[in-house]
Amino acid sequence: MTLQELRYIVALADAGHFGHAAEICFVGQSTLSTQIKKLEDYLGIAIFDRSLKAVTLTPAGVEIVDSARRIIEEANRIYELSRQTKDPMVRAIHLGVIPTLGPYYLPHVLPSIHEQFPKLRLLLREEMTPHVLAHLTEGKLDAGLLALPLPSEDPALEIVPLFCEPFLAAVPANHPLASGTEIRIGDLMNANLLLLEEGHCLRNQALAACQQTEFDNEEIRATSLETLRQMVSMGLGVTLLPALAGMQSHEFGTRVALRPLAAPSVSRTIGLVWRKRSPIAPTMESLAELLKGLLPPETFGVK
Repeated sequence: MTLQELRYIVALADAGHFGHAAEICFVGQSTLSTQIKKLEDYLGIAIFDRSLKAVTLTPAGVEIVDSARRIIEEANRIYELSRQTKDPMVRAIHLGVIPTLGPYYLPHVLPSIHEQFPKLRLLLREEMTPHVLAHLTEGKLDAGLLALPLPSEDPALEIVPLFCEPFLAAVPANHPLASGTEIRIGDLMNANLLLLEEGHCLRNQALAACQQTEFDNEEIRATSLETLRQMVSMGLGVTLLPALAGMQSHEFGTRVALRPLAAPSVSRTIGLVWRKRSPIAPTMESLAELLKGLLPPETFGVK
């Protein structure tokens, strides 16, 4: 049993197709197939069920691949530990970012990150929270920029709060609510509140802010914050926007009015999340410390 064979079975488990797995591993399909069969013969057990259209794991294969992932991660950890004696900030990081944050937050911090750590490469992937967490667990991502708290606790994850981001009320400029300096949550609930579709953590945060678990008055659910803002600008309803996104609503000119929420104010906490046993944990700690000092003007620090 070799480390390379373990990498092959993990790649096949993720791809579900011999050809795609071979491409991931940069080998020929016959080489990958032969090495996986060799491992199965050595173990005396089938890891994959090849009788279906898509290659799937057998029940025993699920446990074997899970163990293989951990072994590969530990092997990577050994390699990274040797690199850290040189410079832990010289590497590439696969970073997942939720769609309601990335376009509005990253422009504030990327120049400073590059200036402070010029040899640190951030490979960004924009995904919703469940996908970021799943890919963190699978080792496909090194870290994630997410809204806290997470949907469920995972003791294997390190979670560092970075800043708090207030919510703003966004209403059509000719709406009666636009005449005030502040808007109450209760007034939004009575004014055709628009929300993102299910799957976005911001939807759940907006419902929590309104002290609702479900919302029955929805005829339209937006797929993005940009869609929400367009809907508000057309007078279709009102919504809650994170401050970073709200501050970029100036392109709608006089069609959208932004107002702070009356006390108690509502905000979300943004954090950096990574696996505690990740071989690049020291890198993530340094990055988190830098990000804590790069607060965008529309946000405030966490205690």
